[in-house]
Amino acid sequence: MNSKKKQSTPMKLIAGDYYLNENGLMVFTAQYHLRRGFCCGNGCKHCPYGNAKS
Repeated sequence: MNSKKKQSTPMKLIAGDYYLNENGLMVFTAQYHLRRGFCCGNGCKHCPYGNAKS
């Protein structure tokens, strides 16, 4: 079971938090997820919490 935490304001992005893939979509890095401090449970590509989609 994943506990979701709701933030009142969005976290500001810093260098290294994301990159644009070949389709121009924003992909969050493990750095971003670690700074956020919790797993959202959506199977993010670079999930440092062990929930990445294969």
